[in-house]
Amino acid sequence: MDFSWSEEQLALRKSAVEFAQRELSHDVAERDREESFSREDWRKCAEYGIQGLAVPRKYGGSELDLLTSFLVMEGLGYGCRDNGLTFALNAQFVSVVSTLISAGSDAHKQRYLPAICAGDLIGAYAMTEPLSGSDAFNLQTTFVRTETGFTLNGHKSLLTFGPVADFFLVFATEDPKLRHWGISVFVIDRDTPGLKPSPAISKMGLRTTPMSELHLSDCHVTHDALLGEIGSGAAIFNEGQDVERAAILASQIGAMEFQLEKTIEYAKSRHQSGQPIGKFQSVSNRIVDMKMRLDLARLVAYKAVWMIQQGQPATMEAAIANVRMAEGFVRSSMDAILVHGGRGYLTETEVERDLRDAVGGPVYGGTSDIQRNIIAHQLGL
Repeated sequence: MDFSWSEEQLALRKSAVEFAQRELSHDVAERDREESFSREDWRKCAEYGIQGLAVPRKYGGSELDLLTSFLVMEGLGYGCRDNGLTFALNAQFVSVVSTLISAGSDAHKQRYLPAICAGDLIGAYAMTEPLSGSDAFNLQTTFVRTETGFTLNGHKSLLTFGPVADFFLVFATEDPKLRHWGISVFVIDRDTPGLKPSPAISKMGLRTTPMSELHLSDCHVTHDALLGEIGSGAAIFNEGQDVERAAILASQIGAMEFQLEKTIEYAKSRHQSGQPIGKFQSVSNRIVDMKMRLDLARLVAYKAVWMIQQGQPATMEAAIANVRMAEGFVRSSMDAILVHGGRGYLTETEVERDLRDAVGGPVYGGTSDIQRNIIAHQLGL
């Protein structure tokens, strides 16, 4: 693997950093406190081109390769202090957009992708249910075939963008006993009768991106709402899992780099006992651990994304990358608070927010426990 980046790729990352610093880092503490999503910032990202990074040009995107898109999102995470926004942008691509690209008909792509790229539409990925989180195919949301289409009934949970989404990719089963053999995917617009998102759910971190549940009660859709073929839902879900595991936390790499730099600055400027606190080994060792976690997470993520781009099997590598990025950000956020001492515990210094945002990483998109199970299986255990 060639670890070098071209001048063009590095310029794209630098530009993303500057855009985020200039446009996306305002009033984050206030919006975090109020749990407020900024549709204005979402549109700014669309105008810049974030939502269309890997979307084919004919649908309004830039058609960048996956590795370059990852690098741009890393730059966005470095420049933007709103981890909720950057997470949501990653999730929109690795779940909603990638699914439409891989499994949608041309009609689906023409209808949704240009509007997503323009910032006019936001999609939500409705897979998780109260009884099917880690056991993804234990779906209880059902569909029945009718003469004119399909009727869906069920309950979805933990939907990123649920309260504000304009459409939903809903996974449902024809018969729960069939498990993965019975699952299909439907594209359902928000105003469809029988589809009702709940109000936003309050959560610990990533508070600037809303989450909700979704209820479907005799929700009827026509045949053209079906994504792919009847019964292809599990295959559609599985096809995108390696990309999701490897790339959904791309912006956290940039956030960890920014966090490290600010912690080093503080350790040099804060004095105790007549010297900078960075001279104390207990402090410097924490910062060294932060550096090692950053470099390890970055390298394994680059490797996984590169393998996917090369068409190589990368299930184990993607799971390893996910765990290193997710758990690394949590531990480094805790270290950053400890280095800052009492000030790191204060909301106004904005150090503690990274920890609250990071804690979701080992939980969403497949828990770190499940990622370890996947790695163990790939090792033949």
